[in-house]
Amino acid sequence: LAGRFLLQYLFSDFPYELIRIADTRKPFLPDAQYHFSISHCGDYAAAIVSRESRVGIDIEIPVEKIKAIADKFLNVEEKNLLPYFHLPEEELLTLFWSAKESVFKWYGYGAVDFKKHINLLSLQPSSGIINCQFAKTNQQLTIHYLQFTPVYLSWIVE
Repeated sequence: LAGRFLLQYLFSDFPYELIRIADTRKPFLPDAQYHFSISHCGDYAAAIVSRESRVGIDIEIPVEKIKAIADKFLNVEEKNLLPYFHLPEEELLTLFWSAKESVFKWYGYGAVDFKKHINLLSLQPSSGIINCQFAKTNQQLTIHYLQFTPVYLSWIVE
């Protein structure tokens, strides 16, 4: 409900009552009048809307269990990036998970292997950007992110 509220907050004429859910669990509007994505985690919600571009958004709260599942979504090259950033491991892993989730939501067609298809190439903390290669479409993507203690928010507009 909070996500739908945010959609109308962003665009007052957003027809939230027409939202449908695809087999991939992605919400959409049948006429594609708007491209949108919503996310929620704990007490937080986020939404992004565009008339022209596909979008994806994710919001995550760092939790200890992210360390236990990191091998399921990080490839070897991404693991090698971890020591170069001055963030606690739990936070950096949460950021990487959130970035990959935003790409998954942007793509919207399902059947994405986070480890194989979404390759995070570099992280630019000063500008809040993660460069990414999406193997399913062979596209270079720019993922934006912000930290609002205690959450990480990532989004993509392409």
